[in-house]
Amino acid sequence: MPGGALPPSWWQALGVFDLETTGIDVETARIVTAHVGLIDATGASIAHGAWLADPGVEIPAQASAVHGISTEQARADGRPAAEVVAEVIAAIRAVFARGVPLVVYNAPYDLTLLDREARRHGLEPLGEIGDIGCVVDPLVIDKAVDTYRKGKRTLEAAAGVYGVVLDDAHDAGADAIAAGRVAQALAQKFPDKLDVPITDLHDLQVGWCGTQAASFQEYMRRKDPAFTAYGEWPMRTVTG
Repeated sequence: MPGGALPPSWWQALGVFDLETTGIDVETARIVTAHVGLIDATGASIAHGAWLADPGVEIPAQASAVHGISTEQARADGRPAAEVVAEVIAAIRAVFARGVPLVVYNAPYDLTLLDREARRHGLEPLGEIGDIGCVVDPLVIDKAVDTYRKGKRTLEAAAGVYGVVLDDAHDAGADAIAAGRVAQALAQKFPDKLDVPITDLHDLQVGWCGTQAASFQEYMRRKDPAFTAYGEWPMRTVTG
């Protein structure tokens, strides 16, 4: 490199992605709103796309209470779900094409749900994430580097711990950008563990998530012997 300069750290340019949906089951929930964007080294949003979809199903009242979008609003103002899903996938591919990682808080939820929506509408899904780009999941990383901290591990809680402002939680844009800033704060607070090549960090998260799921499953099976925790990361395998 000219002048012996070191390559920039992975957190200095990030893609960010978040969904708000109709429910919590990744196999059946539908996309309501989505945000895909880019942030710079200061955490400022420098490009973004935002979508409102008509999911084609009723939005449960519990979901509307979280993200503020009713069935009526989605039907009136939302675009066809298939168009939205296709554009979100294209936007994520564009992020990866820039060579920057994609931040997704609790990645297996959003990325699996997006995959299932693509298949539902006959679209080509993202495929094997590690082959086309790297993901940064602040939830997995936070649990790995600060394992024994008490309290919730929601995005809102993490934002508070790491000094990130999140004024409009459960808005896809606000959540996506806040997740990116939490990732940057983690990288700067724990450089001894996280200042590694992004491909290495991606692989580390695969192992961390598996370990975390196994530990949680062991704990929960004391109460429910049939409990299963999914440790696949950053996306669950298609079943059936």
